[in-house]
Amino acid sequence: MAASGTRRAGRPRTAVLTRERITVNALELVSDDGYESLTMQRLAKSLGVSPSALYNHVESKHALMQWIQELIMTEVDTSVFDTKPLRDALISWSTNYRNIFSRHIPLIPIIAVLPVSDSPGTLEMYERVAQGLTSYGLKEEAIIPTIVALESFIFGSAMDTAAPHDIFDTSNHQDLTPHFTKAVAAQRETKINTSDDSFQRGLTAMVDGLLEAGKNHD
Repeated sequence: MAASGTRRAGRPRTAVLTRERITVNALELVSDDGYESLTMQRLAKSLGVSPSALYNHVESKHALMQWIQELIMTEVDTSVFDTKPLRDALISWSTNYRNIFSRHIPLIPIIAVLPVSDSPGTLEMYERVAQGLTSYGLKEEAIIPTIVALESFIFGSAMDTAAPHDIFDTSNHQDLTPHFTKAVAAQRETKINTSDDSFQRGLTAMVDGLLEAGKNHD
């Protein structure tokens, strides 16, 4: 009988590495220090394995980023398209999407240009949005531009959540910017979060405008 606390001989009952564990660790590294900091060697070290063991599970950094894409995109809630009118569903979906990426800002430049062909979760999200737009009556050729326009705004707004509170401070140049300085002061007096307020104002205008511009009026 093995002594207490001594590991039994033979293969472990469960795999040391799983796709989920690898992806979660990689996401933590990227979210903390950015894409450039993510190397297979550093990831292997964080997992307590050798790089060769890691390569037995994921073939490249590119494939790893697709795993991360899949993990994050499956968090985006599309159930609102089943329960709300399209306009409200788009606003809820966009807000949820933006809030998720505001927690993973270093990933935005990568995810925004990463092909979705190997991310069924991402494709499922797009399919649900496209279905809603189709049912609403948007012309087919307007659906992709509508989604891309909203995503561009979502990603930009997610990055804006990290902007410093005093980003619009004009104290050194108030004589050159009297109107802008008054506008900044007026906004601060509202005590409303600038990033959130700007996002909701812009999102509402975009959704209304995109739906009107893309609808088939025939």
